[in-house]
Amino acid sequence: MEEKHHRHHHHKKDKESSGKEEMVFSRKEGEKVTMDDFKMLEVVGKGSFGKVILVQMKGTDKIYAMKILSKSTVVQRKQVTHTKAEKNILQQIQHPFIIKLHYAFQTPTKLHLVMDYINGGELFFHLKNEGCFSAERVRFYAAEISLALKHLHSLDIVYRDLKPENILIGRDGHIVLTDFGLSKELKDTDNTKTFCGTPEYLGFLLLYYIFTAPEILKGVCHGTPVDMWSLGTLTYEMLTGLPPFYDTNVNQMYQLILSGTISWTEEIPEEAKSFIAGCLERDPAKRLTAADAYKCEWFLDLDFDLLLQKKITPPWIPPVASSTDTSMVDPEFTEEPVDMTPEAHNPVNDAFDGFTYTESTNLE
Repeated sequence: MEEKHHRHHHHKKDKESSGKEEMVFSRKEGEKVTMDDFKMLEVVGKGSFGKVILVQMKGTDKIYAMKILSKSTVVQRKQVTHTKAEKNILQQIQHPFIIKLHYAFQTPTKLHLVMDYINGGELFFHLKNEGCFSAERVRFYAAEISLALKHLHSLDIVYRDLKPENILIGRDGHIVLTDFGLSKELKDTDNTKTFCGTPEYLGFLLLYYIFTAPEILKGVCHGTPVDMWSLGTLTYEMLTGLPPFYDTNVNQMYQLILSGTISWTEEIPEEAKSFIAGCLERDPAKRLTAADAYKCEWFLDLDFDLLLQKKITPPWIPPVASSTDTSMVDPEFTEEPVDMTPEAHNPVNDAFDGFTYTESTNLE
């Protein structure tokens, strides 16, 4: 749902800073939270709808990332459905490679999503700085993303926004998918789990068709295979530094995605080719699925069960000193002031009924 202008280009996130709080309190299980419960520390992300701020729950050592969205902007840009979907999807997911939502609440003018703070930096930040990654590191990330997508797809959730800006690296070196604003729960359409027609979010993609599957560009029925197309594109880019179908001319890139051929450069290991080609199969019915990714030659000696348990040591560990270290966050975010811009008091609560969420109330 955050609109991020991409390619080789630039996206922003946000952060905040803060004062001292002395108050100590004990929280009952399931108790709702408000802004008064948090101390703002620093901006760690920024998008078109608001900021992401590093916060600490007062009276505890718990650190979170708080995504703060302007209700008026969300309504104005017709993103109410997407915003609600993000909250509803996140609150039902528990997975080691997917961001965890702890709380959601609203004020008259803003929406607040309180999630884990993942501080090893965006994949985009590291890819931009390093150009490309080693084959070992790319294989590790591709395998973990496959596991995250397998879980989402098993729940009939299509992510729809897989790109380097939305993949964070944890302090432990494992990946975490974030930003579920374009995700969607699939419904039965003619006995298939798809949705049809030109997606209402396609306008967001005009600047970065790069990760968009052909069936989305054609406006035909599509479902979970679109995520695997994006993963194939991302894997190719992590290995080579450029996507497989890329052109500075958007119309030309559109045509390349629909009919271009893959150029197998020397940076791509032979055993990775079948995985990438399987993901970049233009017929979604023949495309590799996340559930079958582990069968690819590239992953044969990688134990996916151990990987899911985080029992395989990542090939790269971010150099962060603590849970509040922001050194891996793009400075364009951390240099932002933490203060929230006051908004005219123009409540739009009716559009966001039921937005409040506290994790313990939803656990079995």
